[in-house]
Amino acid sequence: MRCMTTPNAALRAVRAGMRMSQDDFARALQAAGHRAGEPNDANKRLVQRWESGAIAAPRPVYARALEVVTGLPISLLGFAEVPNGQAAEDQRGGHDLTSPMSDLATPTSARRSAAAHGSYEGVWLSRYQYHSSGREESFAGQHYVVVMQHGDRLSVRSLPGSAASSLSLDLTVDGSVVTGTWVEQTDPGGYYRGARYHGAIQLLAEPTGRRMAGKWVGFGKDMDVNTGPWELVFQDASTSKATLDRYNVPIV
Repeated sequence: MRCMTTPNAALRAVRAGMRMSQDDFARALQAAGHRAGEPNDANKRLVQRWESGAIAAPRPVYARALEVVTGLPISLLGFAEVPNGQAAEDQRGGHDLTSPMSDLATPTSARRSAAAHGSYEGVWLSRYQYHSSGREESFAGQHYVVVMQHGDRLSVRSLPGSAASSLSLDLTVDGSVVTGTWVEQTDPGGYYRGARYHGAIQLLAEPTGRRMAGKWVGFGKDMDVNTGPWELVFQDASTSKATLDRYNVPIV
């Protein structure tokens, strides 16, 4: 009797949100693997099999590339969790027994050693302040975000249940200086009616590695340059599905 498969709606939604076709997504995975020195054979057919549920969990070499391309931990991409000691399926239905990334689901100290004082990976609370010229009042924006680290690069993505708007940051770490860009898609039903804002950000990481604070800069609706404070405060080192579910709630 043939088993029913469950489509991976989460991965499909993430890919669609990135405005990538299955071909585009596969090419991005190949490029990510090449840059990391871990070539992969991602193709449209493999992406289709993931999204259809025919492959419930990717091989570690693909899982790594998926995290790099999406900026999200594998636990948020709709795949089944693979118990420790077991290997995931590859696109031919076999297993990866020798990949140096077989420990991807649970990052090790070797993978976390890029930052001088340890990894920034985990769940953080993002808080920034901005002035609304239309309302002549200052406001604070808050999100729980998940931070993924690959070398000196940090990918920061908001957990969708923590706020009505969505937030992403792409950062580079140089010692205690963290520099990059941010994008926010505002609440479609809010004051800004789903407007998309973006800009630059620079933060200083405290020696503990548990707080980053600095300033953002960006353009307002009248094309004036705005700025304000921004901080990230560490919450939890885990990126497991259970942990992310716990923080994927509105911030009170």
